[in-house]
Amino acid sequence: MADYLNNNAGMDWDDAIENDGQEFIILPEGDYNFTVTDFERGRFPGSAKMSPCNKATLTLQVKTEDGIASIRTDLILNRVVEFRISAFFRCIGQKKHGERLVMDWNKVVGSRGRAHFKPRTYTDRDGNERQANDVDRFYDYDEKNFPAEDDWMEITGDADDLPFN
Repeated sequence: MADYLNNNAGMDWDDAIENDGQEFIILPEGDYNFTVTDFERGRFPGSAKMSPCNKATLTLQVKTEDGIASIRTDLILNRVVEFRISAFFRCIGQKKHGERLVMDWNKVVGSRGRAHFKPRTYTDRDGNERQANDVDRFYDYDEKNFPAEDDWMEITGDADDLPFN
């Protein structure tokens, strides 16, 4: 999230530009560890099956050999799909199966979990066929899925410079 905050700065009309963006990575169907890097509050406008309600839009990042895959997924805050919200909070280790939980959205960014992702094909508004990554299901949190060392954090410099030696 720090990268997002550092790159989320306004620009002047005569600023120089160089960032061409990141190639969008489509994950092959499978199970992947992810880190939640962003959370936005929003509104679901409603549908034939669900009334309008709040929604949480999450950005999940998956580290791959080709780079970082970024997946956006919505959690609709409606009792009809409460099972999916519950699965997400179990996935990031905030909830146990069968336990009642008041959702703590302040602890979501930075959380890690494991999920099954599937590519989804859709047609964009210009009629072009595109693909996106979808979360098929969240798995309950299991420490064994995450190495003891956090490979998301890069430590640079000499070991002598580290404050905990």
